[in-house]
Amino acid sequence: RILVIDVSETKDSPRAYINPTFEVIDEELQDYDEGCLSVPGFYETVSRPRRVIIKAQDEEGTPFELEADGLLAICIQHEIDHLDGKLFVDYISKLKRDRIRSKLTKAHKRTA
Repeated sequence: RILVIDVSETKDSPRAYINPTFEVIDEELQDYDEGCLSVPGFYETVSRPRRVIIKAQDEEGTPFELEADGLLAICIQHEIDHLDGKLFVDYISKLKRDRIRSKLTKAHKRTA
């Protein structure tokens, strides 16, 4: 299990997280409009814990912990969800999820 995330403004600071886990350290939620290459062209507001502690190993196998908030906390949770077989649409209402599914099905039929 590995993630590579870069939330820097210049997109030149990727960081690897090997065997990542996280613990919520602030139950307060933050809303963020999430999208995903797995569900292209769709964005929905998802509420996630504001602050987490990430536990992982670096490229050399050295364990580290990092307290994250804001966009990094959102990205870590979003990407670990992928590793666990979840997508951001699993956190939205069934109505919104069904609407996205319908639009994706129609788009697929148009291009098939």
